[in-house]
Amino acid sequence: MFVKLSYDRGTIIAKGDVHIPFGSFDERVGCYRVLAYKYRDLVEYLNLSGIEYEEEVFDPPPTPFFDAEFELRDYQEEAVQKWMVDRRGVVVLPTGAGKTYVAMEIIRELNVPTLIVVPTLDLIDQWMAKLSIFGEIGEFSGRKKEIKAITISTYDSAYINAETLGNKFLLIVFDEVHHLPSESYRVIAEMSCAPYRLGLTATMEREDGLHSLLPKLVGGKVYEVTHDQISEHLAPFTIKRIKVPLSEKEKGAYDQLSKKFRDYLKKKGMKLTSMDDFRKIVMRTGFDKQAYEALKSWEEARKIAYNSKNKLKVLKNLLQRHRKDKIIIFTRYNDLVYRISRLFLIPAITYKTDQSERKEILRNFRRGIYRVIVSSQVLDEGVDVPDANIGIIMSGSGSAREYIQRLGRILRPSGKKAILYEIVSSETSEERVSRRRRRKLKNK
Repeated sequence: MFVKLSYDRGTIIAKGDVHIPFGSFDERVGCYRVLAYKYRDLVEYLNLSGIEYEEEVFDPPPTPFFDAEFELRDYQEEAVQKWMVDRRGVVVLPTGAGKTYVAMEIIRELNVPTLIVVPTLDLIDQWMAKLSIFGEIGEFSGRKKEIKAITISTYDSAYINAETLGNKFLLIVFDEVHHLPSESYRVIAEMSCAPYRLGLTATMEREDGLHSLLPKLVGGKVYEVTHDQISEHLAPFTIKRIKVPLSEKEKGAYDQLSKKFRDYLKKKGMKLTSMDDFRKIVMRTGFDKQAYEALKSWEEARKIAYNSKNKLKVLKNLLQRHRKDKIIIFTRYNDLVYRISRLFLIPAITYKTDQSERKEILRNFRRGIYRVIVSSQVLDEGVDVPDANIGIIMSGSGSAREYIQRLGRILRPSGKKAILYEIVSSETSEERVSRRRRRKLKNK
């Protein structure tokens, strides 16, 4: 028996008189068709079955010898060694622990055409700067479309062009790999023939549970270290939670809005024990006006808790106490970002901030011209944030990933002990959210 393999629009065509157990027979072309990500399984199956084959699957760019000098920390070397056993899998390292260097060492050792997929254009620029030691790097994004031996793309561009990129690379690296299992982005992995796959993240778990797809798309978790295990490479830190009461007026409004939401749940016989329960309520808003009003009340109650006036008084005291430190203030909503910015004359960064202005703010923060910056979720990942030693969370979700990302922003060695403050409105749902994310961090 003899089989000829070729690539076609995110799939591999196997022409020949042979049965492929994990393929689908395409009547139009009279042969089996297999999703591209199963290339490695297909070749292994043919080899084990003693079936001869010829392949015209890959169309890679010319690949020079990747040679560069850089040193790894002990845990980075261990991560590389663990990944090299099967040449697939996810490496989990805390923010600031140097995940990029793990990828760089793997690129250097394999020396094959490599695609790196990142969430944002900012991250493309950061990877470009570090990978430039290997020579000319390609960028495949909304800004330009060029394919080199090492190419960096955003998830959006890689998804839109998955068929084009699918057979160009033998190694594919997914930075912030927790993005990959989403319904659209997973197509990038499925349509890629790359036999070698590396995922990088600070935490691979997703609230929706879709991280369970990662072993199929990239490989399972092959290595993980915690902040404590590599503490000599990161700043020592303390987490302090400050409970702040609502004002009498805020408390009255909060209780009234919360009661409206609870009454709706009671009336419908519903309970909130998981994200799925919450999604059911959101889905009901499309046909149930009472569900819409209840959810609106819940959101307004949360905003009262997040934007408490007493929180701003505590923030003022913390800014005075740490007037010689470098501080990042994190919030969930943009309106609080701008309120803090105006009140304390602090530079603000949100998703609306122009990229050039954002870079200027971060550059001045790095130089010490600005001592404090305030931001919404835009700094949680995908932006190279200069060293800071104080973080202040004014509001946030129960996500472990968001919490770990924010903690990681103050853990880069700076010669000072890092402190992460959580300012939480007492006797509100925010207390439960805070406990949940701290519990998840402890479990990590």
